[in-house]
Amino acid sequence: MSSHGRDVPVPAAWRNPEPGRIIGRGHPAGDFLQAYDWLILEERPGYLKLDVHLPEHLKNPRGQLFGGFTPTYVDLVALRTVAVTRAPGEPPMGLTTVSLRVDYFEPIVQEKFLLESEVINRRKGTHLVEVRFGGVDGTMLAFAVVTLRDVARPAR
Repeated sequence: MSSHGRDVPVPAAWRNPEPGRIIGRGHPAGDFLQAYDWLILEERPGYLKLDVHLPEHLKNPRGQLFGGFTPTYVDLVALRTVAVTRAPGEPPMGLTTVSLRVDYFEPIVQEKFLLESEVINRRKGTHLVEVRFGGVDGTMLAFAVVTLRDVARPAR
């Protein structure tokens, strides 16, 4: 990805996560969310189901996930969901988020919750992804829709 005209390498944490994980340590947003501890419950091209947790530093004074951090979960998971749609040997592309909307239904207070992310449309480098936050009891906690676009990576 490019930032202010500079070539920014993809962190190894993103390229080579441990088996059963979506990301390793060393990615700024992933480390903030402690995403290196999330477990993949199900994975197929364009779909991820994850067992995640709520770190203390992301809680508001009422012990709930601070609403402003919810899109950080959404963005990271949506990006990874699109990344797993890439066929082996397909040229690497960067992704940029062009739209992200979150609807909140219940406060997220549980120590553990589920994230399900699915690419629901893919056309000409544009990916529409839905991300669902669910309680372990099946309660819908939040719902998000994200639009991502492919962006060419600069030559190194």
